[in-house]
Amino acid sequence: MINFNYETNFKLHSEKQISKWITDTIASEEYKLEEINYVFCDDDYLHKLNVEFLNHDTLTDIISFDYSIGKIIQGDIFISIERVEDNAKDFGVSFEKELQRVIIHGVLHYCGYKDKSDEDAKVMRDKENHYLANLA
Repeated sequence: MINFNYETNFKLHSEKQISKWITDTIASEEYKLEEINYVFCDDDYLHKLNVEFLNHDTLTDIISFDYSIGKIIQGDIFISIERVEDNAKDFGVSFEKELQRVIIHGVLHYCGYKDKSDEDAKVMRDKENHYLANLA
């Protein structure tokens, strides 16, 4: 099950389509979806989580808390709509495309992909691009 929660003045236009896309991505990676809770929020909300739980005093676009066990996906994904808007401008892409990238980025972390090293980040970006193409 995928739940979408809103702590800011924002709402996804196509929850059903996005849910199917996420579910299909997880199945394609040979994992099973238990539950993901997406929380769309603002910078202040996400910054507080970043400081309180991760001891990072920085702004970020996404924080994911992974409760998965083995190949069973469970977690909470918090996304700052303000960061996504700014990043979309910085990267020269639409807000919607950047939001989709961030949404699937969190899922790919749950599927075992990392992005700390340059090599891992490239693999993550390739996977993001692959699944973004599947959404079209």
